[in-house]
Amino acid sequence: MEGDSVTLNTDVTKIHEDDDILWKYGAENSLIAKISKENRIFSTYDDVPDGRFRDRLKLDDKTGSLTITNTTTEHTGDYQLELNGAKLTSKTFSVLVYARLPVPVIQTTHLDINTLCHTCADQTDAFTSFFIITELDGQSTLQPDSNQGSVHCCGPTEAVI
Repeated sequence: MEGDSVTLNTDVTKIHEDDDILWKYGAENSLIAKISKENRIFSTYDDVPDGRFRDRLKLDDKTGSLTITNTTTEHTGDYQLELNGAKLTSKTFSVLVYARLPVPVIQTTHLDINTLCHTCADQTDAFTSFFIITELDGQSTLQPDSNQGSVHCCGPTEAVI
């Protein structure tokens, strides 16, 4: 979910002196993190591609696991781990980040028959239905209230609005 953190685990309990760890992202295999204990390299490359990882990548200095903080949908994709040491290990992580949906504000108003009827001298008889006004994100809709049905409007001098 957007805004959450995700940790991609190497399943290594300790980085050895001769271990090299590379983290790559996307179809382009853009290098986003590197650890080489022997060469004293412990880096994240959070400005590639297009700055989407800026200030969001954290490397665990003991395990080499990669954490992406404050994720957005732009972080969706495949992440490739390459661990070169006593043996060569490669793992692919598929990450899918969902956008947070806004919480809708729904206000419902039930209109009674007195609200829908008004005086009309030319009308001899009138019927009305109950309606529901629903407001969602500033947009109002008027729908028949199927639970109420049609009823006779108060008297012979009132009309349906």
